[in-house]
Amino acid sequence: MAEPLAAARHTQGRLAGRLESLGFAARDEALLRTLTADVLKTSEIEGERLDSDQVRSSVARRLGLDIGGLTPADRQVEGMVEMTLDATRNFAAPLTEERLFAWHAALFPTGRSGMTRVAVGAWRDDRSAPMQVVSGPVGRERVHFEAPAAARVRHEMASFLAWINGNVTTDPLLVAAQAHLWFSTIHPFDDGNGRIARAIADLALARSERSSQRVYSMSAQIQQERSAYYGILERTQHGTLDITHWMQWFLGCLTRAVESAHVTFDGMAATPRAWDSLRAVSLNDRQRLIVTRLLDGFAGALTTSKWVALAKCSQDTALRDILQLVERGVLVRNVGGGRSTSYALGPIGDRRPQTPA
Repeated sequence: MAEPLAAARHTQGRLAGRLESLGFAARDEALLRTLTADVLKTSEIEGERLDSDQVRSSVARRLGLDIGGLTPADRQVEGMVEMTLDATRNFAAPLTEERLFAWHAALFPTGRSGMTRVAVGAWRDDRSAPMQVVSGPVGRERVHFEAPAAARVRHEMASFLAWINGNVTTDPLLVAAQAHLWFSTIHPFDDGNGRIARAIADLALARSERSSQRVYSMSAQIQQERSAYYGILERTQHGTLDITHWMQWFLGCLTRAVESAHVTFDGMAATPRAWDSLRAVSLNDRQRLIVTRLLDGFAGALTTSKWVALAKCSQDTALRDILQLVERGVLVRNVGGGRSTSYALGPIGDRRPQTPA
């Protein structure tokens, strides 16, 4: 493990150095982006999509950041944000059964996962069926994993918690990797095990850095590598007690997550220069809002319909706003036309590129 561990540590150290060089405002923005991505992407891994504006607003409120135009968040979003912040900001506090129950209750404020009732804030009892991870149509399901019987959960979790709170000899990055796998394998709850496993890994990573200022998102990287993530988990859980390949994959994914944060920092450095180049361009509030979103790394291509949804205006107003920006060189029309007409930032200033569709 020496080589992947050294690579991960090196990228962590470089990022910590860049973080120290940022001003307070830029550091707050980096933290806000990272925590927002954590909440959104850990849910997307499980096939659930949360409202990004709600998540960003909820994170900003809890961090005490003034971002303007805060969006009210529903209970599910608030619960995810609460768990994520507790894991990363209270990393030094022991991980206890009660704390895990609180996280679980925050994830399922209605006591249901979709239409299914779950035992909230309690270990699973397997009353209806064994805990299995399955895929495929009804009648032709494929069982990817079957967790230990419910009767073993309390004992297994007691061993896990004693280990993660008392282990002072293993490198904390290796603890993060092993903790994720171990918790996922016990699978102690009716639902939410993947999200909580990733929160536990984030807690261990924060302990490794002795800092609550997380400016890289492990969940965002895992979401990009979702197939590989589930593949290595399944192979490891079906194999022997040798978990080396999982540990190597986790550290590689961590290294790639930290390297992605360097790209984000590059974009943050370019954004002020972009706004400086736009000083002479007259923008109304709607146009300023959308240009800001584009500079932050807009997902996909900008269309008139997306402008309407983001700026909360009519189709005619959106088209007029867009055409003004095209005329002034702020936006350029992408190749294509008709209903597929879309737009991107023009060559003004040195900006971060948009996220591809």
